[in-house]
Amino acid sequence: MNKYEIMFIVRADITEDEVKETVKSFEKILTDLGAKIDNSKDLGQKKLAYEIKKQVRGYYHLLNVECNSDAVKEFDRKALIDEKILRHLIIREEV
Repeated sequence: MNKYEIMFIVRADITEDEVKETVKSFEKILTDLGAKIDNSKDLGQKKLAYEIKKQVRGYYHLLNVECNSDAVKEFDRKALIDEKILRHLIIREEV
């Protein structure tokens, strides 16, 4: 299993409850596929450097996980489909 750092931005025009629900659903995607979440950190709402999908602000969230590539691929696939996720970045940490 490899270690990954996943950063994603959730739309700011939804309620905070919907943001928390979105974060939990993406954490569940990983844990259902055997991932171990080492750290889940809410970085708060920030102004975006440039407009994304007509949004100028977003909720940033950071996950440090230990999982296999299948869990990461599924996270990536679902993040691309979900309209509440503006952007996401997955980085494999070197051991």
